[in-house]
Parts: sequence; C-alpha cells; structure tokens
Amino acid sequence: MKKFFIGALALGLLAACNTNEEQIQSQDETVNNAIASRGSCPSEEIRQQALQNNPELMKKYIDIENKTAKYQQDLSLGRVLADGTVEIPVVVNVIYRTSAENISDAQIASQIARLNADYGGTNSDINQIPSEFASVAAGDTKVRFRLDRVTRTSTSVRSWRTNDAMKKTSTKGKDAFQPANYFNIWVVGDMGGVLGYATFPESAGLWNDGVVIAAKYFGNTSYAPYNMGRTATHEVGHYLNLRHIWGDGACATDFVDDTPTQQDKNFGKPTYPQIDVCGGVSRSIMFMNYMDYVDDAAMFMFSAGQKTRMNAVTASTGARAGLRLY
Repeated sequence: MKKFFIGALALGLLAACNTNEEQIQSQDETVNNAIASRGSCPSEEIRQQALQNNPELMKKYIDIENKTAKYQQDLSLGRVLADGTVEIPVVVNVIYRTSAENISDAQIASQIARLNADYGGTNSDINQIPSEFASVAAGDTKVRFRLDRVTRTSTSVRSWRTNDAMKKTSTKGKDAFQPANYFNIWVVGDMGGVLGYATFPESAGLWNDGVVIAAKYFGNTSYAPYNMGRTATHEVGHYLNLRHIWGDGACATDFVDDTPTQQDKNFGKPTYPQIDVCGGVSRSIMFMNYMDYVDDAAMFMFSAGQKTRMNAVTASTGARAGLRLY
C-alpha cells in the first residue's frame, strides 16, 4: 500500500528551499534537460522548482495534502455525502501567430467534449479497461467542464517555453481571467517537444494558475498519436492534484493506493498485461491510466483513488473550491 508521510516529505522539501543560487541555476538546467528529453509533460519538474523557491507555496502544498488525506479518511468512514457533480467554468485563451494556431471554435468544442467524456466515464473506449482493473476504475469522477468564454490574442512569438510568458499580456500572451474562480487554458503555437504543462492546486488563484496546451494537440486534430485531446485530459489531472502514475521516480508513489507501483513511464501502445517489478514484487501495471505517457488511443481510465484526490480539491473545503460557481 502506498502511504503519504507528510512530515518526512515536508522536511525534505523545506530543506530544499535553502538551496543557494548556484544550485538553483543547476536545477534550472536539470528541468530544461528533462523537458527536452521527455518531450511531453514537465509539470512535476516545474512544480518542484516552484516549491523549492517559494516557502509560501510549499505551505499551501502541505496543507492541500493534509486536507486530501483527511478527505480520504472521512470518505472511508462514510462522513462525506454525495453532493453532486462539480461543473468547472473554463476560459480558453487562444494565443496565435498563424491562422493554423488560431484554432476554430469547433476544435475547442471537441476538447471540452473530450474532457467531459473522459472525466464522466462515458468515453467510448472505457470498455477496454482490463478486468483486472475494472473494480478500481473511477467511472464518473463527478467533475465536468463548461466552456464559459474564448479569448483570442494575436502575437509575434514564434515559440513558447515553460516560463509562463504566454500567461501575461506584458510578454505578448494573455492575462488569466479570474483564476480563483475560472479554469484558464492557454492554447499556444510551438513549444518544442512539450505537449502541455499544468499548475497544481497550491497555485490556486495565482496569476499563472491553469494549463497550457500546444494548439496541434488540443481537441480533435490530425497530429497522431496525440490527436484525441488527451493531452488536456492528462494536464487537467495535474490541475486537480494528480501526479504521474509512476510518481516521477523509480517505483515512486503517486499517493494513490489503487494504481500499481511501476518503475517508470510508458510510451506508445503497450500490450496488456505489461509486467513490472518494484520492491521485488512482480505486478501488472496500469499503463492505460490517463496519468501515464502512452498514446492518446492507449489511455482510457482514472482509478477510484485518483477520483478521491480530485474530489478532495474540488470539495467545498478544497483548494479549488472557488471553481464551484454552478
């Protein structure tokens, strides 16, 4: 069973906040290298750097994890009542240089539909979940997405990095719209090998809070194998406090008990069963989880434990309670 020892984690991460300037520069290089080699989702590396550099953000992170643990305990004791589905208001900020980057309303609609299908458990490929994992599948996560508005901003920027420049009008991007109460998505042009990245709940309400997705991977596109809109499904998982399923380390934890521990990320379209060994235990892994790195067509489930973590941050006492407008 995976367990979250918040005290030990806090001590380790808080110690990292004392890193000197040369170490921070070294960390920047490490993050950039990881982004270049991974080419998919650097959200966790960006998060760790932010936590190390900002003690206040660290305090919020620890508080969120403690509240999540309490929510999980209350749920197991029957103290949490079913309060219906949370519908998150979405603002899509399209930042474009070319006409191809100025994506259509139809493409945006296809992405919202994909999020609602994947988070509602109505995706057409949900029947592909292996029987081994069917009992722990989340089904309906009780999270929905409602498009509130679309903004369109012309820019001269040819290529974007993960430094949040697209989130500021002053750097030829677009300021977030009321990030404490609206989920902002920035759709941009080229980001090199990065498909998208996200902020985690400790950033709730901050100027840079939200998700960034490259235009050619947003919604239904022709850019296989990431053409089904599941880059956003993955990044929104981070926004709602899910970590990568391999815990961003060899046999590390994602703080979810029902996702089998695995050695590393998976790519492409693995064949079930995919066997991995951690701690001397051989097990079948959940590579088809949205929080792995497989192709869009190879991912089609969240687990019940992941659903609990998302519900904890969107609850009336959660870090993202401000999104509960409807």
